[in-house]
Amino acid sequence: METSRADRFDQLARACLEPLRRYLARRTDAETAADVLGDTLLVAWRRFDDVPPEPLPWLYGVARNCLANAERGVRRRARLAARLADQPVDVEPAGSDDLLEALEELDDTERELLRLWAWEQLTPAEIGTAMGLTPNAVSIRLTRARQHLRELIDAPRKTGDLAGHEGA
Repeated sequence: METSRADRFDQLARACLEPLRRYLARRTDAETAADVLGDTLLVAWRRFDDVPPEPLPWLYGVARNCLANAERGVRRRARLAARLADQPVDVEPAGSDDLLEALEELDDTERELLRLWAWEQLTPAEIGTAMGLTPNAVSIRLTRARQHLRELIDAPRKTGDLAGHEGA
């Protein structure tokens, strides 16, 4: 009786899990290590037919690449934060809470467009591929979403203050 692919993968994962966990723990923080370990096993599952007879060195290479991707993501987010901090505004800059509140007020499509553009740094063509839109449609919608976000951030915040309210 032949062992199923899932059973063979389970054997591979059990044999290599602890060495991979230690490898990653020596290179990054615990949370990132856990994420990268999951990514590494996902790659191993997807490319299971490419796993050599001696899998651990190959898996170390996969883990190394997944960790490099995670670190690039951290650097990308830091550049985004710096880029957002450098954006000129006509009024006092909004705090991150104001930005997050304004993002929540956008519709799902606007929010996703802005996240793919700002956080993932995708081009309109790449966003179009991700969202099933033409690059032209993405450019138009992105311009509108940025304007809408700007308006939401610049709008006076409701404080619950009834100053100036007449009546009762």
